[in-house]
Amino acid sequence: IGLLDALEIDKAVFIGHDWGGFVAWAMPILHPDRVLGVGGVCTPYMPFPTTDLLRQLFPDPEKMYMLWFQEPGVAEGRLNEQVDLVFEKLFVGGTDPAILMERAMKRAEETGEGPDLNPFANLADLESIGAPLLSGAELQTYVDTFSTTGFAGGVNWYRNIDANAAKYPGVGNDVVTHPALMLCAEWDPVLSPAMAAGMPALCSDLEMHTIEQAGHFVQIEKPEAVSSLIGDWMQRRFPV
Repeated sequence: IGLLDALEIDKAVFIGHDWGGFVAWAMPILHPDRVLGVGGVCTPYMPFPTTDLLRQLFPDPEKMYMLWFQEPGVAEGRLNEQVDLVFEKLFVGGTDPAILMERAMKRAEETGEGPDLNPFANLADLESIGAPLLSGAELQTYVDTFSTTGFAGGVNWYRNIDANAAKYPGVGNDVVTHPALMLCAEWDPVLSPAMAAGMPALCSDLEMHTIEQAGHFVQIEKPEAVSSLIGDWMQRRFPV
């Protein structure tokens, strides 16, 4: 809102990916008079997850990255020591979920442990399956930037999920009446298309698309498809 005011813009369309998606989806609920439309890339319109819910699903916080992020100093301390690995191992293209499930089951059989949804804790041992998405120069830009800033700022988003859920209970629950766009990535293992199945009941003016054979970073992996779908929707819903 401060940015809109500074630029003297009355209303805008807000589209976000991952945590940026949660921010975008909150806009029509918290500031409906400043929003023309809203969209999510991978991130569906849903309530903030809470640590209580996550602990019910994952009793061992080491096995769930959002819970592992909660203790100040732990996650950022580990990540700040291996900035290059964060982007080398995680910024990769999508992989068929069937292959990921097969590997996860094999790992569970070998270790005798349940699902592990915390790739950040042991990046050095993490097997990269998808193709790298960043060029050498792009990778170095990320590494240089986060070597300076560290990861505390990003991790703090996760430490605020309970406060956000308590302060903004309408986000993810109240109906969005603005024009809405949802772009799913078929092979996103974190925010799967199935998570968006309930959105038609919560968004009264919704358009949905699934980009095939793309993973979590679909906007990097298939930028032409993402840009085309957003551009087409914008031109139809908000003609100049």
